[in-house]
Amino acid sequence: MKDVYAALLLHKAGKQISEENVKKVLAAAGVQEDDTKIKALCVALQGVNIDEALKQAAVVAAAPAVGGAAPAKAEAKEEEKSEEKKEEEAAQGLAALFG
Repeated sequence: MKDVYAALLLHKAGKQISEENVKKVLAAAGVQEDDTKIKALCVALQGVNIDEALKQAAVVAAAPAVGGAAPAKAEAKEEEKSEEKKEEEAAQGLAALFG
């Protein structure tokens, strides 16, 4: 993942994403990464429009947040009810012991 961040930093700075440049960024940060990972990343990024990929990732990340807020609240309410029910059952069990 560190190598991906290095590549994004290079892209943002307008520099070429190459093995040598990624290694320099990682070295400057005091990070040592496997050369094969760096090479694989550079090969995978060849021909990729990083700006477009970032825009698509932002849209995908935002979509569940917009549509997923209501179900998350419903799940939280169900969890609260479940916890309350468990507490009530436990209290009833204790009451039976001490009659």
